[in-house]
Amino acid sequence: MKQMNVESFNLDHTKVAAPYVRLAGKKMGMNGDEIYKYDIRFKQPNKEHMEMAALHSIEHLMAENIRNHTDQVVDLSPMGCQTGFYLSVINHDDYSEVLTILEDTLEDVLKADEVPACNEVQCGWAANHSLEGAKELAREMLEKKDEWHIIFAEETK
Repeated sequence: MKQMNVESFNLDHTKVAAPYVRLAGKKMGMNGDEIYKYDIRFKQPNKEHMEMAALHSIEHLMAENIRNHTDQVVDLSPMGCQTGFYLSVINHDDYSEVLTILEDTLEDVLKADEVPACNEVQCGWAANHSLEGAKELAREMLEKKDEWHIIFAEETK
């Protein structure tokens, strides 16, 4: 395959085993700050995807709640393929701690009684949310937390 500019386009999506959390990139800023980008894969690429209302709600819940567990979050963004999220953090390269932060954030999703910023003033598609769908995604991901470090299917054999 031709080498692409986007890191994930160079990842063989047929070889990964979701769910997983992998370090997808690291960038050094001009002042020495380091940005770490994690691929948080909920669903198996090209086999399953998150339904949009559930994805939208878990995005709101995670983006809001993850910041209660660390002040190093730069961004949490959904993947267009609807299989996961990218988490960018600054000056934080402790993979185990990132997993703990993610676990705590998903536990927050399970405890939620509403989706934050789920209104027309704060959201661009406020009618498209599912709290129960978000909770189901969080449950599914948490059930497999012991496998998050396994990225490729060949590692499971």
